[in-house]
Amino acid sequence: MHATTPPGFDYQQLVGAISDAVVVADASGKIIVWNGAAERMFGHSAAQALGQSLDLITPERLRARHWAGYYQSMATGTTRYGSTLLKVPAVHQDGRAMSIAFTVAMLKTADQKVSAIVAVIRDETARFAEERSLRQQLAELQAQVKPTAAP
Repeated sequence: MHATTPPGFDYQQLVGAISDAVVVADASGKIIVWNGAAERMFGHSAAQALGQSLDLITPERLRARHWAGYYQSMATGTTRYGSTLLKVPAVHQDGRAMSIAFTVAMLKTADQKVSAIVAVIRDETARFAEERSLRQQLAELQAQVKPTAAP
């Protein structure tokens, strides 16, 4: 895909205007872009997040798995999450657990080496809690309904 950038087009303004969190991390996993929506979602200002590891928002119990996948994507230049929505736990600055959903895009150099990964992230915490509550209510109702014996 080739795009023509109109004169005066500002990518920083574009990223800043997006209502989903946009987080870009370099090949080592250091945050290099953190938009206003990321600030609101995760509680860290751009000044606090830039240059930090993605561990900033990754729950400690999931870090080993996260980094194994991250470095595999860096090495191969591919990820299945470019077109598949990934739903994972995250952590807010205040320590509370979050549920997020995101897709990623790989940014590559001219020689096709991965230089960074862009994640476009949504906070799904409220929706996930609501779905869990509805599943629990359904299970409770199903447990109350006894099958009737056939005559």
